[in-house]
Amino acid sequence: MSRRRQQLARAVLAATLMLLVGPLSAHQLKESMTRVLFNARSGNIEVMHRFLLHDAEHATSKLFPGEADLLKNAADRDRFGQYARERFSLVDQDGRALDLSPVGTEIDGAYLWVYSETPIPKALTAITISHEALRDVWPEQVNRVNVERGETVQSATFDKSQRATTILF
Repeated sequence: MSRRRQQLARAVLAATLMLLVGPLSAHQLKESMTRVLFNARSGNIEVMHRFLLHDAEHATSKLFPGEADLLKNAADRDRFGQYARERFSLVDQDGRALDLSPVGTEIDGAYLWVYSETPIPKALTAITISHEALRDVWPEQVNRVNVERGETVQSATFDKSQRATTILF
């Protein structure tokens, strides 16, 4: 085999390995993303959790007895949604928990969305956020939260060392 063909064969092999390893390593990220939106029009704080569907399916098999099918069964999605809501909290500056009401769940491509909301309290100057979803399944789980109020976006990351954070307004 000529030197040029050997180089080409190595390049093709390297590219193939990158294509195979890239998705595998990308999936190893145990992450969720949550958007907390202060919606002045509705008067509500809207909470939107986005989980990788694949992670949610694996977690469901570990968290709940029996078989579950998040793709086909709305009741299973709602059960996962309840689990996620129970492990996420917003507390005002006076230590009062904001009661988040379930809005629903949906699948959008590779993601499972979990929605909830609560009225925006008057004179809210700070919220303390805790986000423990899936951390009881995978200690390496990272939950990211963006809080949007007006034109301001503040972010928090919950990992092994971060259990709660306070956002000031």
